[in-house]
Amino acid sequence: MSMKRRSYLLSAGFVAVILTMTGMQTVQAAEVNIYSARQEHLIKPLLDDFFKETGISYKLLTGDGPALLERLRSEGRNSPADILITVDVGNLVAAKQAGVLQPVQSSLLEENILQQYRDAEGYWYGLSSRARVIYYDPDRVAPEAIARYEDLADPELGKVICVRSSSNIYNQSLVASMIAHHGVEETEQWVRGFVRNFARTPQDNDTAQIRAVASGECAVGIANSYYFGRLLASENLADQNVTSKVRVMWPNQQDRGVHMNLSGAGVTQSATNVEQAIKLLEFLSAAHAQEIYARENNEYPVNPKVPHSGPVVQMGTFKADELNLSLIEKYNAEAVRVMDRAGWR
Repeated sequence: MSMKRRSYLLSAGFVAVILTMTGMQTVQAAEVNIYSARQEHLIKPLLDDFFKETGISYKLLTGDGPALLERLRSEGRNSPADILITVDVGNLVAAKQAGVLQPVQSSLLEENILQQYRDAEGYWYGLSSRARVIYYDPDRVAPEAIARYEDLADPELGKVICVRSSSNIYNQSLVASMIAHHGVEETEQWVRGFVRNFARTPQDNDTAQIRAVASGECAVGIANSYYFGRLLASENLADQNVTSKVRVMWPNQQDRGVHMNLSGAGVTQSATNVEQAIKLLEFLSAAHAQEIYARENNEYPVNPKVPHSGPVVQMGTFKADELNLSLIEKYNAEAVRVMDRAGWR
């Protein structure tokens, strides 16, 4: 083979490698890999709209929030995930503390998402919010007796409360918010009084607490707002019977407001498609997606420009606690210890 011929083949081979590499980069640039604790039917319509608008395709893996976090931990830098979507700020905090997220900054995200609904360092961003609401039987409890979370520890209330276990992340975040407002000592005293007023051993999910109030097993229940929204949207007569018997109390309306929590997302430490992941976050925080998110999931927008919609509108308006939820990271571990010491199982 002549030297000229050999040189041509080497050059062609080099060009082929470059083209292959460029092609790989093009494929990567057009895709984002998602681990989501939100069920597929809740998130897929939004992802399909994202693809139509941006041309960025996606791969979706759904699962339980803690299980997805453990998967990210075990996969480490080899994880294919570019973004983690999960529920409750406690799970977002856990992902940050586990080192599986990376901080990202975006002026659009800062514009679209209220400051209290995003991590101060950019590790996670809220995508929808929900309130931790008090539900009650108006025939057994006067609303003024439970107007504040703090009232739930009043011994005069009696053993009337139904709630989930202390292992539930929603309850941990609520107690962490109480610590942020009142400190550890005062919050522990509150939890002890709260526990004394339990009508039964903590159990089941949030919907079960609302149903227990309707059935008369309890007079007061604690549950997130979207669970009641689902019951309101249901055509099932049993669900309609529940909502006709139970009233909603927005706590602390004369002071700090009702405790809020989030579903949200963060870009993974292992992400190879960071730019595309940020674009997805920006898309999910913009008005179109926020409207769908809120309406279909019975939650509230984190974008202040988007009005409330869907069945939860029937629950009425309320004042929300403006506590920056990134503070939950600071107090969550102490909240768990407080609940344990106070006997909340």
